[in-house]
Amino acid sequence: MKPAPKLKKLIKVRELLKERLKETKHTAAELAEVAEVPTEYIESILSGKRRAPLPARTDIYEKVTRFLGLGRTDLADCAKFERTGKAVDEGPPEPEIRRMLLDLCEPETARKLERKGKKDDEQLIDLIARVLDVVQGSARRVLDDQIALRIASARNGVSYMDTRIKVLEFLDATPATLTDADFMNFVRPRISLWDVDFETGVLRVVLRATESPENNRRRPLTRTGRMRLAG
Repeated sequence: MKPAPKLKKLIKVRELLKERLKETKHTAAELAEVAEVPTEYIESILSGKRRAPLPARTDIYEKVTRFLGLGRTDLADCAKFERTGKAVDEGPPEPEIRRMLLDLCEPETARKLERKGKKDDEQLIDLIARVLDVVQGSARRVLDDQIALRIASARNGVSYMDTRIKVLEFLDATPATLTDADFMNFVRPRISLWDVDFETGVLRVVLRATESPENNRRRPLTRTGRMRLAG
């Protein structure tokens, strides 16, 4: 296969994929097979109905890059370019999701956040987004263990493809789009407790050992990160 020419400028992921599919005479169905996703998933990216996933939240770019003979970072660079500065699906979570996420927070901190949230939701939304980012980082590793993923699929009585798509959909979720199913399948099984120090701005997320296919840890892990907090 003739390698794709070096990108002269960053373009949308769907444009890059369309161009390369035409040049290589491959189809969306063939691309979907290589990426291990349904054809509808690829078609939705090509049509613009689905936003290009962030490189750190998917494994399809590596597979697609090899298949289409693209530059090593072409898709990742275009995805970052496409997503930068776009307020897509930003906003508060649904009230029930918000309540469940606060139930996982240290109780006194949760009460303070509730009081602050009555005046301004921005701080709480930012915190929830950061907590979600930690969970998504943990869930991303599920995609790297194909055997465990297949075992989990068989145990749950669903197809391997259905399980992969469920993970990929969660990895692209935001606080505003997070669903009850996302919370039950990914968030609650992974978070033991989260907390934030209002003085230092340090966010602390304690991950629990779970039954998820990628996680056989016996001890919980703690992830911390500094953030800017309103007074």
